[in-house]
Amino acid sequence: MSTPLPITDALGRPLRDLRISVTDRCNLRCTYCMPAEIFGPDYAFLPQSELLSFEEISRVSRLLVGLGVQKLRLTGGEPLLRRDLPTLVAALVEISGVQDLAMTTNGLLLPRFAADLKAAGLQRVTVSLDALDAETFGQMNGLGVSPERVLAGIDAALSAGLGVKLNTVVKRGVNDAALAEFWRELRGKAVVRFIEFMDVGNHNGWNLESVVPSAEVIERLAGNDLTFTPLPPRHPGEVATRFRSSDGFEVGAISSVTAPFCGNCSRLRLSATGSLYTCLFATQGYGLKEPLRAGETDAQLLERLQGLWQARRDRYSEERGEVTRSSKIEMSFIGG
Repeated sequence: MSTPLPITDALGRPLRDLRISVTDRCNLRCTYCMPAEIFGPDYAFLPQSELLSFEEISRVSRLLVGLGVQKLRLTGGEPLLRRDLPTLVAALVEISGVQDLAMTTNGLLLPRFAADLKAAGLQRVTVSLDALDAETFGQMNGLGVSPERVLAGIDAALSAGLGVKLNTVVKRGVNDAALAEFWRELRGKAVVRFIEFMDVGNHNGWNLESVVPSAEVIERLAGNDLTFTPLPPRHPGEVATRFRSSDGFEVGAISSVTAPFCGNCSRLRLSATGSLYTCLFATQGYGLKEPLRAGETDAQLLERLQGLWQARRDRYSEERGEVTRSSKIEMSFIGG
C-alpha cells in the first residue's frame, strides 16, 4: 500500500493533532466538564467491551499519522483510570512519524504512574488545576479534593523527568479573584495556561457573563509592576497565545470565546468508543469501531479517514454568535 500524502480539510487546514480519549471515567466532577448533579454515583459509565482496545487505538493512530498527524495526546475522562496505560504509550511511541506524545490529566494519580509513563516514552503532561485555595478548588472539582493532591502529582511528574504545563479554567466570580497570586505561586514549576470558560457539552451552565476574557487575565497578572510581551507561535495551530513577563516567566492564554482560533485548527478527536469528532463542539461523531471490528483493511479505513477530514468545515467558535447548537458532545467524552 502506498503512503498517503498529508491532507487538508475543506477550509485548507491540515491534519496535525490527534487527541485520544481512552476512558469516559473520571475521579473528579469539575463543574465545567462533569458536574456532579449529572454525573452522580449512579451514572452508568461505559463497560470495558465498549472501549477501543490498545491495538485498535494504535492502528487508527498509525493510519492518521500517515495522513499528516504529528502530535498525539492521551485524554479522558481521566486517562490514568485506564488500566495499563503505559502499555499504550509504549505502542504509540513506536509509530514512525510521531513527533510528540503528551497527556492531559487531573494529576491525582501521577505519584503512582509518572515514572512508568516516562519510562514508556511519554514526553509531557498537561495538568488541570483551577485554584490553590482549598475551598475554591474543592467547589470547582465537585468533590472537595484538595489542591495539595494535584501539586503532589505535578511534583511527581517533574521528578520523573516529564515536561509539565498547567491548565486553569477561569470563571468569573469563582476563581478569578486570585489569578495573580495563583500564577506567581506556580510559575516557577511550570507554564500556566489560563483558559476562557467555554460552552462545551450541555450541562455546565455556560453564559457569557461568566467568561473572563484573556486580555483581562493578562492585565490582572501584570498589576502595577510587570509588562507582558507576546511570543511568536512555536508551530501552526498552536491554541495558546504565549506571553513573556518582564521578569522572565512565560504564561499562556487560550481564548476560544473572545479570540477564536478555528482558522488554523488542526485537531481530530478519537473517543474512547471509537468515534471521530472534527470539532470540540461537535454534535455527532463518525463511528469507526464497527468497521474496525468488521475486518476492514488499512486501505478501506484510510479512505474513510481521508473523506472525513477532507469534508470538514467546522468553525464553531467563530460562529458562536450566529449559531445555536441544542446539543453538543460532552467534553469528558472526547477529552477537551
